[in-house]
Amino acid sequence: MQTVEACEFDRTVVFAGLDWQSNAFHTAVARRILEYGYGCKTDVIPGSTIPLLQGVAQGDIDVVMEVWKDNVTEVWKRALSRHQVVEVGINFEDAVQGWFVPRYLVEGEGALAPELNSVFDLPRYKKLFSDPEEPDKGRFYNCVAGWTCEVVNTAKLNAYKLYTDFTNFRPGTGAALAAAIASANIRRKPILAYYWGPTWILGKFDLVMLEEPPFDPNTFRMLTIDPDPQQATAYPIVPVVVGANSKFAAASQEIVAFLASYKTNGALVSDVLAYMEDKSASADEAARWFLLNHYDVWSSWVPADKLSQIKAELN
Repeated sequence: MQTVEACEFDRTVVFAGLDWQSNAFHTAVARRILEYGYGCKTDVIPGSTIPLLQGVAQGDIDVVMEVWKDNVTEVWKRALSRHQVVEVGINFEDAVQGWFVPRYLVEGEGALAPELNSVFDLPRYKKLFSDPEEPDKGRFYNCVAGWTCEVVNTAKLNAYKLYTDFTNFRPGTGAALAAAIASANIRRKPILAYYWGPTWILGKFDLVMLEEPPFDPNTFRMLTIDPDPQQATAYPIVPVVVGANSKFAAASQEIVAFLASYKTNGALVSDVLAYMEDKSASADEAARWFLLNHYDVWSSWVPADKLSQIKAELN
């Protein structure tokens, strides 16, 4: 076995254990690469977003693999302005949200809604999405009450004048929303639902996002504060960045170079999350599977000498 050089950082590299699966996966991949190729010891501190990002700013945590800047604008901008944190790279730049229907509804032989392309086409197809409790209306699966997306989607229903044609159905939990989409797709039934990616739902099922007016920041902001707006807009496509504590980054140039090269995309991450769902795999198991099966993706993230060490450890 090859001898791995000692880590350039003189203590354990601590990651932010944000409480969702895609971050857990990315963290597990980065930890394996640092341990196998760079000789580093790593650890993770689990928790929720705001406390963990504050931990990165304070230096208690070194690295966070997913910073959703649009969701944590205030705390992250403040840390950036104080030079407590740095953005070392973009993990993936195509995180999406929108209203989805199964592809089999709109494309291919036997498609029941071949001309359904846009939210403005929905009134013609309300019977296709018939609500069991109000059969004269279609059912729109919103997200969970209390989530920001539920407020935005409710405002969109009003702005698009869909409230007379569709019920605003709010599942009780995120798991219930996922289960409804999964059940409809498995049975090849119609469903209209809000969802986001990367997620296992988008990795496992072939969904089409309906067109909306192009994203406009001012119009979108009004959707969060005005329940009955006159206009609506698509959700923004969000870049998700890799962040680090500034002092850690200054002391760890090799590690930061790796983190800056760490690049995935929404479709790839959704596929990994679908693998985790299907196999009941842990984030660490998914990381090993990814490193063994997606060499073409991650091999460019590290120098040749580190690459050979990681491959030797994997084998």
